[in-house]
Amino acid sequence: MQKPFKAADADVEALLLVGLYQLFYSRIPAHAAIGETVGCAEKLKKPWAKGLLNAVLRNAQRDGEALLIELEHDPVVRTAHPRWLQKALKAAWPEHWEAICAANNAHPPMILRVNRRHHRRDQYLELLNTAGLQASACTFSQDGIVLAEPCDVRSLPGFAEGWISVQDEAAQLAADLLELAPGQRVLDACCAPGGKTCHLLEVQPQLSGVVAVDLEAKRLVRVRENLDRLGLDAELIAADARETAQWWDGKPFQRILLDAPCSATGVIRRHPDIKLTRQLDDIAALASLQGELLDALWPTLQVGGMLVYATCSTLPTENTDVIEAFLARTSGARELDIAGQAGQPPAGIKQAHGRQLLAQQGGHDGFYYAKLIKIADQGRGGAGVRR
Repeated sequence: MQKPFKAADADVEALLLVGLYQLFYSRIPAHAAIGETVGCAEKLKKPWAKGLLNAVLRNAQRDGEALLIELEHDPVVRTAHPRWLQKALKAAWPEHWEAICAANNAHPPMILRVNRRHHRRDQYLELLNTAGLQASACTFSQDGIVLAEPCDVRSLPGFAEGWISVQDEAAQLAADLLELAPGQRVLDACCAPGGKTCHLLEVQPQLSGVVAVDLEAKRLVRVRENLDRLGLDAELIAADARETAQWWDGKPFQRILLDAPCSATGVIRRHPDIKLTRQLDDIAALASLQGELLDALWPTLQVGGMLVYATCSTLPTENTDVIEAFLARTSGARELDIAGQAGQPPAGIKQAHGRQLLAQQGGHDGFYYAKLIKIADQGRGGAGVRR
């Protein structure tokens, strides 16, 4: 084509892209892909586009092999990632970026979290084996099981009774990183859909209470459903976590989990639309929000208490850079090393601050964790903090 499509013909452009995808990346016979695509122009009430679509698709069919070879030199085409993200991943992870992109494009595994209030992991593996389902223990999570093949979770032994939940291995690490103890009061900030909230209560049933805050009330419905299925309870609050004066009762927390809103670049394989909906400008805005959340929540943490900062991003701007900036402006905060669990080395790659997990084909998602301890009250306060 010599000219781009007009804005009014974006539907025709989309139709052409579908046809090209079918030609190059699907098992649909070429004649069927071309015929169906051209025929759809009538449904768009743009019969003039039939000739254009037919010509472009037939040219692509004829010259497709040479075209694909040429396009393979473009990393955007080769990795199926937008250019801004491909460049950002390459800059952050020069030795890993292509593997990250490959993992992002692969089908994600189905990973279960065994409810240790009901079963040990080895016991549930036996139940799966008896049911004829192949599965194996995850490497880093003490409660994680990866299924050889995905299935309807409702068909798994004890799902309705709360024996297991679906949760990626990387997300399962949060609860044990908090080093929970009986009697502690815990805040789960930005909690929806509630997988980590539930895991906290499974890991330590004798907490004095869990307060789970999320911005959207409708998302808390899902949190409540998960709690009810597992026979657990938490105080759910719909609020902006930064505006602590609106929801905090002034009683300090001994533990805080801040699962901060992020670009979700570590879970693209589960939400491939992220490639299209996320833009470069979003990253700086998200990093600013993450810093605001840290500043606001820090005063609610008791001296001697611990905050675990988590994202499902693989971009340092949202992770180690955020923690570095927070530590620089908060005199009462210190970072703690992240140790391994159950005799295993710690997951991920050690960073200047925290540890970064990169998405693994057949394994865990991309995730970031940092552990902070409050050594004094003289740290900087955040917006909306009750004095």
